[in-house]
Formats: sequence, structure tokens, C-alpha cells
Amino acid sequence: MKNVLFVIVLIAASLSGQAQKQMPNGNTKSKLEAARIAMITERLNLNPAQAEKFWPLYNQFAQERRTMQQQALQARKGMDMQQLTEEQSKKLVRAHQKFKQDKLDLENKYVDRINNVISARQIVALKKAEDDFRKMILNRLEQRKRQQIQRDQMMNQREQRRQQGNN
Repeated sequence: MKNVLFVIVLIAASLSGQAQKQMPNGNTKSKLEAARIAMITERLNLNPAQAEKFWPLYNQFAQERRTMQQQALQARKGMDMQQLTEEQSKKLVRAHQKFKQDKLDLENKYVDRINNVISARQIVALKKAEDDFRKMILNRLEQRKRQQIQRDQMMNQREQRRQQGNN
């Protein structure tokens, strides 16, 4: 079973890895992508035939979703949320509602396509796996941030002690 999972992960990584190679800091992004693929593959218990059909669909969906998110962020870029006029605020609310609707439409489109490859139970597991992966990454980032703060504090304490010793 582990060998099958490994083969599935390699197939999925090769299918989705092309976009990752062109991004800055590709090593970190590639590792994250491989971990995401492994987690989803395991959670969905994909067989090789399903994986071969699922990953191209899922990668296309994920790319379209990322593009939509980037466009939504671009629309807000440079706006001072504390200084918006009423008209700017209305425009921003409409843009946010459109983004949410477009995201829902995209999900509906791909759920129908993906449901031809995997079961509804696996689709539910996919959403859970995506959420769990996102939480895991956020927790790890928070943990690294705390560790960096602790290292900085220790370095500051050492520097203070060194300066006190020199006085």
C-alpha cells in the first residue's frame, strides 16, 4: 500500500510540479505541494486509476482558484481600509460579493467534474484534507514565528549581558 501511495504521489507531483518550478523559492513551494499531494492522496485513499484522473482536474481547479484569489487581492491592493469613501466601500463590497459567487460557481463546476472520478464521500474528505492542511501550515508558521521571537530574545539577553560585562 505504501508503494502504491508513493507512486500516486510521484504521478501527482509530476503533473502539478510544472507550475511550481517557475515560482521563486521553488524548493519550499515544491515541498509544500508534495506534502499537500501526499495528505490529500492518503485522506482520499485514491487508487492509481482515480489519481490519474483526479489530479489534473484538481490542479486545474486549484490554479483557477488561486488566480481568482490573486485578482481579489489586487482589487484591494493600495486601498487604505481606514480611509475609504462610501462609494469605494460600496464598490469593494460588490467586488467581494462577486468574488464569493465566482468562487462558489467554480467549486460547483469542479465538484461535478471531480464527482465523475471520485465518490461524494471522497469529495467531503477532500475538503477536510484541504482545511486540515491549511491549519497545519498556519500552525507551523506560528510555531516558527514563536521560535524566532524566542531566539531573538535570547540573543538580546546575551548581548545585554555581554555589554554589562564590558562596563
